[in-house]
Formats: sequence, C-alpha cells, structure tokens
Amino acid sequence: MSTATTEVSPAAGRTPTHVCVPVTDDRGTTPQSLGDSARYARCVEVSKRVRWDIDRDVLRGRKLDFSKKFLPDGLALADRLPFLSAGERRLLSQVQGRSYANIFGLVERFIGAKMLDVSRDHWLGDQSALEALVRFTDEELKHQEMFRRIDAMIGAGMPAGYAFVPQANAVASVVMGKSTWAVLALICLIEMFVLAHYRESIEPDDELSPLFKDVFLFHAREESQHAILDELEWQRENAKLTAEARDAAVDDLIALVGAVDGILQAQCAADTRYFLEICGRPMMADDVEAVQSTVLAAYRWQYVLSGVRIPRFGELLNGMITPAQSARIAAALAPIAS
Repeated sequence: MSTATTEVSPAAGRTPTHVCVPVTDDRGTTPQSLGDSARYARCVEVSKRVRWDIDRDVLRGRKLDFSKKFLPDGLALADRLPFLSAGERRLLSQVQGRSYANIFGLVERFIGAKMLDVSRDHWLGDQSALEALVRFTDEELKHQEMFRRIDAMIGAGMPAGYAFVPQANAVASVVMGKSTWAVLALICLIEMFVLAHYRESIEPDDELSPLFKDVFLFHAREESQHAILDELEWQRENAKLTAEARDAAVDDLIALVGAVDGILQAQCAADTRYFLEICGRPMMADDVEAVQSTVLAAYRWQYVLSGVRIPRFGELLNGMITPAQSARIAAALAPIAS
C-alpha cells in the first residue's frame, strides 16, 4: 500500500483492474476544482437531485428473482469452485449477497454516527457543510432500512438457518472509540469501494436478480456524494493532528482493519455452514475447505482489498502518512491479502 495503485488481484490468474473511482458528481465536476465551501454546497445540490425513495424508486412492488445470482462472480468468486454446479454457485452468490447487504447495513450504523459527530465542527460555521453532513446521515439511515428490508425479503425466499453474526451497535461502539482520523479513513475506504463494486462488477453483469442489482444502483447514486464528503472531512481532520497523534491514528486504523477482518472471518464460517446445510448434497472435506477459503477470500476482497487498491484512496492516504507508517499498514494487510 506504499503506492497509490496497490496491486491486489481478486482471484488467481485474474488481471487486477486499477480503475480510479471518479470522486465526481454526476455532471463531471471534480471536488478538487472547487473551494471547500463550494464542494459542500455542490454535494447538497446533487443530493437533492438524486434523492430516491425505497418503495417508489427501488422496490416498486417487485420481488427478488431467486432463479438468478445476487452477487456477480467478480465479488462472490464463485467461479473459483468448478466442483459446484451452476445452481450451487448461484445459491452461494445468494448466501453471500444476503451478507453483503447486511454488512453494508452494519457499517452504515457507525458511518452515520461518525458523520453526526464531525458535523458539530460546522454547527456555527459553514451551513452548507452542515447541511451536507446532515443529509449524508439521513441517507445512511435510509440505506440501513433498505438493507433490513432486503434481508427480510431474502429470508422469506430461502431456507431457515442463516445467521448474521456481528451486532451493529456493538461494532459501532468499538469503531467510535477509535480516533476520528482512523474512522474517517475506514469510512472513505468503504464509500469508495461501494462505487467500484457497482461500476466494475455489479453493473456489467446481466445475470443478477434485477431488484438486487437495482438496490446497489440506487445505493451507489447517493454514496457518490458521500465519498466526496468523506474525503473533505478526512483531510480536514488530518490538518488538525500533530505527528504523534497521526502516528497513533495509524495504529487505530490498523486495529480497525483487523477488527473488520475478524467480522469477515466469523461471517464466513457462518455462511459456509449455512450453504453446506442447504445445498442439498454432502461434500468431500477438501471441497468444504475450498468453499470456506473462497468465501473468506471473497469477503476480504469485498470489504478490504478492493478498496486499498483504488488509486484515489492510495493518493489520499499516502499524502498524509510517512513511508514508515505506510510500511506498517502494508505489513498488517499482508496476511489478509495472502
């Protein structure tokens, strides 16, 4: 992670893509081309224009299509498992898709809380900035509701036995206990890979359930503004820190990434057990191990590695930290990337 284009391939033999997530609004304006106040105001303007309603715009009375995949192979990595039938790979994508939606609901709990927290710096200052962050938080609350509803819809169409392991409030409490710099770094990473996942993997796949695909289309439309605000707030927080405080914040970021990986490992174990229970046939021990290792690789790709290879994230992070700190972060990522 010492460069802005860290090469992390999602699968053996697959050429890594270095698509720089364009942190722009839908008219092509880059945030760097505007002053900070204008950038906040621009986010407000676009937020108003792209705002959507769960029932009217996303669900529209539709149901999920269980004859199709939920997650594309570029995220689920189900194409790594040739011993599974096409139907079993589809089922695995649906199990992963349920957790994919639930993990986004989980992280948006602490994202909303942190944005409310940092908004206090704007209470008696730039009101465009304050409005942008309030709208950001309101949208995150809406997204949580959407993901809860999608989870219920998936649960109604799949066999009983699925378990979502982490508790959103408990996770948020741990995250909120870390330095603001580290939390904003994690949030910026998340918002950027939301956009990358949609543009690189979800949007191009015509074999996904149309409703599930639309959930992430509408999610990405609002997250595109959030990524701009993440960048603004992270840079603003960075400017406040002493070298010593920033060094401690790097340790916090490493701890947060480790905590995320712990969540992914626990959910991988739960999802693998559930998939094996409902797939309808026994598997050899080697195949079971391959399923679990692939699901873990997929989750690590989805929630960590696909973000750290985004050039813009690398530019932001490396512009704030020293080479020694970058090396510490790279060493912490090495076991996850292996």
